Order: sequence, then C-alpha cells, then structure tokens
Amino acid sequence: MTKRRVVITGMGIISALGHNVKTTWAALVAGRTGIDRVTAFDTTEYQAKMAAEVKDWEPSRYMSPKEARRIDRSQQFAIAAAEEALAQSGLEVQEDEATRVGVIIGSAVGGVISFQNTVDTLRSKGPRRLSPFGIPSLMPNAAANLIAIKIGARGPAFSVTAACATGTDSIGQAFRMIRDGYIDVAITGGTEATVFEAAFGSFDRMGALSRINDVPARTPRPFDKDRDGFVMGEGAAILVLETLEHARARGAEPLAEVIGYGSSVDAYHMTAPHPEGRGVATAMGAALKDAGLNPSDVDYINAHGTGTQLNDIAETHAIKAVFGNEAYRVVISSTKSMLAHSMGATGAMEAIFCVMAIRENIIPPTINLDEPDPECDLDYNPGQARRMQVSVAMSNSLGFGGQNATILLREITGN
Repeated sequence: MTKRRVVITGMGIISALGHNVKTTWAALVAGRTGIDRVTAFDTTEYQAKMAAEVKDWEPSRYMSPKEARRIDRSQQFAIAAAEEALAQSGLEVQEDEATRVGVIIGSAVGGVISFQNTVDTLRSKGPRRLSPFGIPSLMPNAAANLIAIKIGARGPAFSVTAACATGTDSIGQAFRMIRDGYIDVAITGGTEATVFEAAFGSFDRMGALSRINDVPARTPRPFDKDRDGFVMGEGAAILVLETLEHARARGAEPLAEVIGYGSSVDAYHMTAPHPEGRGVATAMGAALKDAGLNPSDVDYINAHGTGTQLNDIAETHAIKAVFGNEAYRVVISSTKSMLAHSMGATGAMEAIFCVMAIRENIIPPTINLDEPDPECDLDYNPGQARRMQVSVAMSNSLGFGGQNATILLREITGN
C-alpha cells in the first residue's frame, strides 16, 4: 500500500498562557510564564503551591451553559480547542465522507474532576443525588465522542491513554491511520484538567512537584542544576490532520507535514525513566527511521524537559545516544519551563509549538535555565527565543509507566 502524505491544516489551544494558538505562542516566544499560585483550592496543607491554571475560563463562550454543566472541565477545553482548529482548517464534514473522518483525542486520566465530585456527592448526599451525566463526564473517550457528534464524524473515535505521552501518541496514531489509508482526516490531540486536590496532593506526596514557591515564575527549571521537580498544568491542544491530496482538493492551506512517529516503553519502572533514556532513544530512533531521515536533518527538538532530576538527565543521554555528535548541534528547548506539564495534553501542545517554530523560523526559549546541570550539556536555548531556519522539528514525550513517544514534523515541500 502506498503511504500517503499527511499534513496539518488546523490547530487550536487552550492553555495557561492563552485561549488560542496566537496568544499562547506569542507568550512563549517572549519567555513569559503561565505559572502562578494555585487558585482552584487551598494549598495550605501542601508543600507545593503553584500550577499553570487556565485563567478566565468561561465555557459559555464555546457551548451552551446547559452543556457546560453536564461535561468535565477537560472536555470543555477540548471542545474549545477543536473549534479553533476546525475554523483555521475550514473543515466541514460532508455526509459522503463522514466515515473517513476520525476523532482521536487522548487524556491521561479523563474527567477526574467530575469523578471526584461524583464521589463527594455520593458520600455527602447519597446515591439519589448523583448526576445521570456522571459516567459520560468521566469517560476518557468522551472528548472524542463529543467532538465527533458536533461535526458529524463517523469514522474511528477513541481516546489514547499513555500517561504523559498521550498527546503525542494520539497524533502518531492518527498520522498512521491516515498515511496507511484507513481514514482521510483526523481531529486529534490531547486534553487534561488535573489541577485539583486529589491529583495535586498525590504528586506532592510523591515529591515530584517543585517547591520553589516564593517566586512561581522561577520554576520549573529544566536542565538546571537547581531543578527540583515539575509543575502541574492543564489545557487542551487539537490538530486537524489530513492527506495532502485531501487538503489541496478542498483548498486548505497545509501548515506542516507529519513525517515520522515512534513509540516505546522502558519496561523498567512505573515512575522513573530508564537512567540512560533507553525507551525514549528507541522512540526517537523509530521516528527517524519512519521518516527516512538522519539526525543531521533535524533542526529543533522540543524536549519533554520536565525539570525533574531523573527525566532531564535521561532525555539528555537519549539524545546523545541517537544523535551522536549531532546532539551538540541541534537546538533543544523545553516549553514546559513556561507552560508547566499538562499531562495528556502536553505532547499535542508541543507538536503545535513545533509547527509554529517551522512556520516562523523561531525557537522558543527554555527559561529558568541559569546554570546547567553538568550532565545536561547540550544546547537547550536558555533565556531567549532564537531566530533560525527550522525545516524539521522533533517532539519528545515521556510518561509514567515508562511510556515514550516521538513525532517528526517538516515544512511543506514539493507538490
């Protein structure tokens, strides 16, 4: 079977830095942070105090108040981001092609806020006060289903769940299904709303969250010798993928091309990456092979770069293992230094940032990187955005359970 070219024609974001791609990207390029003290709940009993919350959120801008009350915050984010992506793409699903349009939107944990509220209601008021919408609002696949209903897509619709590699794996699976001829179009990405007490408290007890609380803008600190953990975030990122032929036939502008995808698992530990980055090295190598590229072809890597002690070293080792001497040439950055870690949504957000880097030939910075860890000795683009030619970009995602995913994106070339 001939492999078809797959392009991105629409993108949408809800993030702590803005409710659209333009605003979020401008803030990243300027080196602004979306991290601040948590407002959703009282953090007195927690050692960590900050997160990257979506600010000024009004779901009624994107849906009726009735619908907003019935669905989880994470699903609200996905619907809003999909609206922006579909508007940019200009995609309208026609009845005769509806079964060739898929919706693949991942979430690491689904509607956990709704789940917590359901449990609270059960315990405090009893089963007769439970909402009949409790189950749909907590299902991880609900975001994909809701968007499929809105646009009339009747192809495959499901949620990928791969911890913090979810967003990247979702795009990768959509890419493969289109490339290999199973569908022609996919609405794909990730969504997450995990800044709530149970999740925040669990990560806090684990010691995974940064405790640099006095000045939230100074953390996380990816690849820095004084990094002390990651910061939780939330939001959604949705992309429209389709064959190049399909996009051109309807007059849509291709923004970038998806050219490679790799996925792996460390088979090492539930919460710690393999010390040498064995799994993510496998994913990067598989993506390069899938794209038919060499390390010398890659201009930019959007690193997973969480700011935890183990992750940053492991990812650095993996880049060196795959890229060899090219590891010291390629420019790397961690946008989590400004947007924190939005779990299942992060990989999709970072794919969009790679597209923007390609289109604008500018690489966002890694902020808070003042003194690199001696074991993290690559070019992480500290401090300020860098203007340079970006033809090919790579995005890495790592997650609990040893999940790893990598995608490769390229500027539009040829016919």
